Amino acid sequence: MGYEKLVLISFRYPKSMILLWIMLFVLFGANAPKLDSVLKDHGLYPDGDYAKVQQILASDFGIPKDPVMLLFEREEAVTEAQFHRFIRQTMLKVQGIDGLSRVISPLARPDMMEGRYAFAFLAFSYPSYKMKPIIEQLEQRLPYHNHISVKMTGKSVVQTDVNRASHHDLAQAELIGIPIAFLILWLAFGSIVAAMLPVVIGVVGVSITMGAMYELGTKIELSNFVLNVIPMVGLALSIDFALMLVSRFREELGRSAAKQALSTTMKTAGRAVLFSAAAVFLGLLGFVWIPLPMFSSIALGAMTVLAVSVLLTFTLLPALFAVLFPAIQGDISSSHARSKSSAWYAMSRFVMKRSVVMGLLAALMLIVCLQPLSRMKVAIPDATSLPQAYNSRLAAEAYRNHFESPGASQVYLIAQGKALFMNKEDWVNAYALVRRLESDSGVLQVDSVFSGLRMSPGQLQEIVQKPLLKKKYEPALRPFVQNDSMLIKVKIRGEPSSKEAMSWVENWGKQGQSSKMSFLVGGEAKVQQEVFDAVFDNLGYVFLFIFVSNFIMLLAAFRSVLIAFKTIVMNLLSLGASFGILAWLFEGGRLGMEPGSIAIMIPVFIFGLVFGISVDYGVFLVSRMYEVYRQTQNNELAVLTGLASSSKIITAAAAIMIAVTAPFAFGEVVGVKQLGVGIAAAIFIDATIVRMILVPALMSMLGKWNWWAPRWLK
Repeated sequence: MGYEKLVLISFRYPKSMILLWIMLFVLFGANAPKLDSVLKDHGLYPDGDYAKVQQILASDFGIPKDPVMLLFEREEAVTEAQFHRFIRQTMLKVQGIDGLSRVISPLARPDMMEGRYAFAFLAFSYPSYKMKPIIEQLEQRLPYHNHISVKMTGKSVVQTDVNRASHHDLAQAELIGIPIAFLILWLAFGSIVAAMLPVVIGVVGVSITMGAMYELGTKIELSNFVLNVIPMVGLALSIDFALMLVSRFREELGRSAAKQALSTTMKTAGRAVLFSAAAVFLGLLGFVWIPLPMFSSIALGAMTVLAVSVLLTFTLLPALFAVLFPAIQGDISSSHARSKSSAWYAMSRFVMKRSVVMGLLAALMLIVCLQPLSRMKVAIPDATSLPQAYNSRLAAEAYRNHFESPGASQVYLIAQGKALFMNKEDWVNAYALVRRLESDSGVLQVDSVFSGLRMSPGQLQEIVQKPLLKKKYEPALRPFVQNDSMLIKVKIRGEPSSKEAMSWVENWGKQGQSSKMSFLVGGEAKVQQEVFDAVFDNLGYVFLFIFVSNFIMLLAAFRSVLIAFKTIVMNLLSLGASFGILAWLFEGGRLGMEPGSIAIMIPVFIFGLVFGISVDYGVFLVSRMYEVYRQTQNNELAVLTGLASSSKIITAAAAIMIAVTAPFAFGEVVGVKQLGVGIAAAIFIDATIVRMILVPALMSMLGKWNWWAPRWLK
């Protein structure tokens, strides 16, 4: 095979290969710290009606897109005059900030003040992902008062805080995860040099990938989520792949010379790594069916670090073997004798002798973990993703509590006339649309030009046709009619993320395409509906692609229909159980977690990544069984020997994966916490209940049927 030639070349010319990777590490690694400078927002914005409405609101009606909000709060002792004076002082101080295009002050808008609270909008010409230096300037300019507070919030401010917290989470996770991974490797190998090899592969792979993604980020849009995904995925996979090869190479060194040991390693563990990498790649490739920048960015970043990890495993690692193999060889005795006396061998015999009981016990544990899954709710991340002490979250919650109606959503309809609202037909159709909205049971309030002027469509047509009349009524017309667009503000029942609100905007959005007066629907409920549709309408294609492609790959790997099917089912069980644990922890607010919904991208990403990693462990385990079965045609011996010889490595690999991902559970950003917990839980369940108990129990019960295949496949 091609990869074996690449491995032998690396082993034959180790110094040249090591030098090549050092050059790549220096070249790309220098740009790795700059990756966050080219990342944009989270990438959960669909290119639909919501985006079109936002553009029209900003360009025609002066309603800024993603403004920075300043939330003012005064204590009871502060008079209204003092409060107004402080607001005026603040508005003067923010003037002149780079990119500031518009200021909407509560002093000019009574509806922006409520009791002890007020808010202002600052519109900027910069996109939200370029707002970090602007927000830092604002923080420095905001005045201080002992009894009046002013806090910033808004999507750009929240995103800046999320990025800042993500950096902290990443540094903390690496500080904890890498040393623990090294300690696990040291315990597994009993050699510092052998333990260092997988860590070196992981660090080099992540650094090169982050540098390469920086270059890519200067040309295409990348979600800021890749900043956490690349190290998490890269370290876990790189270390896992290298662990499998180092382990098998050390084992083969006890039987043969270094070159032959390497050749055998690549034909066995190397083949397993190749199929494992293919499984992970296919799992990530399924994301392309979800038309949102976040998922394409995550897939691209994760697939890149996967490709780099595989290249390092088949080039740099053999080169390091050639240079260091006397130091990594250690004291290796006969594998067969060692395995028979090991605890893993004893445990394997115990499971196989009681296959029915152990299989039922494992199934029962998985069913218990699956129970909370039915209650799992997903949502688009917002300011509640941040810790409660962050000012941007506090301000967002105060705004919702004092200026938004509970259980309601603000929706914007942009009605589009055929003749710039110069003819009577446009006005009649618009009036009919407003009346339909007012009669809708899901509508709480409609605010339109008809509400303010209380005139008939014919009278309004006359106003816009006569310059003098139009000038007289301009203040009343301007907020609602501009060019060929009419703004209708609608307050509907249900929070923006509720099924009720999303169903309403979806239904009215469809009506807008066929109505006599065409219109677009926007607002927070609309973006929620579009994101949910983009994800859930395409999940079927994602799952179908992952299942079919992995089934074909597993057939090619093991020439067994039953093993391919069983591996996929086992993966689904471990994933479902991990999602149940995720829902139990976060929605129930247990073990110190703040109660809340699961971020919508988390289950999808965990599924795509962990499905492949689960196949990784399955391939490694069954490959050892398959080796023995081809030699002996004895199913029980194959399962027993395969378990005994690979259980230690699978356990170590899973422990390393958990060590690298679990520290993210102690981070500040809720989505990052959920990702760390979800992956760690899925890997733990897969490597223990599924691989160590359920798989051998089923394989023992099924006997030779495990290896059945149609003639055309043999």
